[in-house]
Amino acid sequence: MPSFFDAWRSTRGLWCDGVTKPLDRLMNFSNVTTVIVRDTLQAAIIKNVITVVLCISINCINGTLVHTFTKHQVFNMNPRYILYIHLVINDIVLLTMFTLLHVLSYIVFTLNVSFCTVLVLVSVFVSINNPLTLGAMAVECYVAICFPLRHSRICTVKKTYAVIGLIWMLSSLVILPDLFVTLATESTEFFHSRVFCFLTNIFRHPYIREKRDIVNQVFMVSVWIVLFYTYFRILTTAKAAATDAKKARNTVLLHGFQLLLCMLTYVHFLTIEGLTSLFPKAGLAIRFAVSIFIHVLPRLISPVVYGLRDKTFRKYLKNDLFCSTCADTEQHKRRKINPNRTL
Repeated sequence: MPSFFDAWRSTRGLWCDGVTKPLDRLMNFSNVTTVIVRDTLQAAIIKNVITVVLCISINCINGTLVHTFTKHQVFNMNPRYILYIHLVINDIVLLTMFTLLHVLSYIVFTLNVSFCTVLVLVSVFVSINNPLTLGAMAVECYVAICFPLRHSRICTVKKTYAVIGLIWMLSSLVILPDLFVTLATESTEFFHSRVFCFLTNIFRHPYIREKRDIVNQVFMVSVWIVLFYTYFRILTTAKAAATDAKKARNTVLLHGFQLLLCMLTYVHFLTIEGLTSLFPKAGLAIRFAVSIFIHVLPRLISPVVYGLRDKTFRKYLKNDLFCSTCADTEQHKRRKINPNRTL
């Protein structure tokens, strides 16, 4: 989504179009002069440390969930967990891209257009995948509760991977035309130049922006319709006081909360402008804080949905963590007793 790059760009306190120039000076693009405000060295170090530490911490948590999923067949054969781990992997990639671009913007500021294009494509792919995956997970919950006898026939592992393939195909239909239009309209010199790496500096054709806004709105509205429909159908079933139905209802609510977080990216700049008008001297800090809350911290929601709430996943996760620790301790003790023994 475009807002992913806009959010990352705003953490630098920049407003620029086209190929960028050095910092700490007035810049003029398309007859618009913009004052560039640069972070102090101390502020830049603090912001990068916070971003990198959060990225590593959240990715370690999500990586542990992926490890638990791949280690146990009970998850590999369950469509619900397959869709969930697809969402987690997308979160890992999205958070890694956000952090990489954030750090590179402080180190080198501009990137080669060709290299930036690759980063942009990967980031847009996973940004579009997330809401579509949430919609698919809501449908799976709906089928499991409302059609329990047909669930095993409707939601098979093969069909689940087909849905994931469909999600990636839809993402491709959104971003690949932008790439083809750019390749056809931009000169060769452009791809060898250096720019501040965000979406609108790579895909500059007016058609691309209009199409992107329409597609994002269609996807978001479609997913919201799916979530509302599945929630109210599950709510009707939950009136029978079935525990599984109530749990599924709460899970769909969490999916709605995750989707709401995805949509917050659309009001990212409105939030920044509102807070900056109230606290004009804290503009850079506000941009950084809002970007962290909207684009980094929501990546913790996925571990909460299944990693902590789901009893089965929690049980295997605890076993993996504690058993690994116990095995390492036991191996260390054996080596102390007989250091010459080869285990």
